[in-house]
Amino acid sequence: FAAVARTLALALGLYLVAALMVWLQARLLNVVVQKTMVALRADVEAAQLAAAKKDSGAARALALTKQADKAQDPAGLAPLSGQAISVTLDDSKKKVEELPKDGSPDWLVVHQQDVQAVVNALWEGGARGIQLMDQRIVSTSAVRCVGNTLILQGRVYSPPFTITAVGDPVKLKAALEADESVKIYKQYVDLVGLGYDVKAIQNTTLPAFTGSVTMKHAHVQP
Repeated sequence: FAAVARTLALALGLYLVAALMVWLQARLLNVVVQKTMVALRADVEAAQLAAAKKDSGAARALALTKQADKAQDPAGLAPLSGQAISVTLDDSKKKVEELPKDGSPDWLVVHQQDVQAVVNALWEGGARGIQLMDQRIVSTSAVRCVGNTLILQGRVYSPPFTITAVGDPVKLKAALEADESVKIYKQYVDLVGLGYDVKAIQNTTLPAFTGSVTMKHAHVQP
């Protein structure tokens, strides 16, 4: 019996040792798993934070880009596309001898105020952008006429003069019809044959303004 008892005791001891080893392994595995989960959770949180910062920066950049685009558009600093109308003004083909008795040779040519009247009317009609001849007009653009030539941004043009405005064609045409200065010009169209042609354009693109927008001279009104 003593031998059997020793064998049983040894078996029990081995069993207890094995059980202890299994428990220790399970305990160690649980610790490792917990540490791994903590590390993974930290990595996930760091990744989320980085993504949030990245998205915020991208969103901010996009917002600034859109803001810049909005600022560029009315300032004429970016190309502009859309529906438009063109207005062409031209000198009369009549000779001085064909004028009415009290007529003046000045009646036969397009003047600075005529071009400016059309430009002002188009702005009033909601034009999003305007091009005069092949140049975009901005707030600092100065339109001047010398004789029957037009000077814009240092370049000289001869008639006919074409003004193109992007916007609602119906509203732009209505603004031209309602403008008093344009009405006066059209009286001379009927009287001496000055050129006046308005056309709707389904789609066009105005170029960006490429000159300087820096104000060089200013005058304070008293």
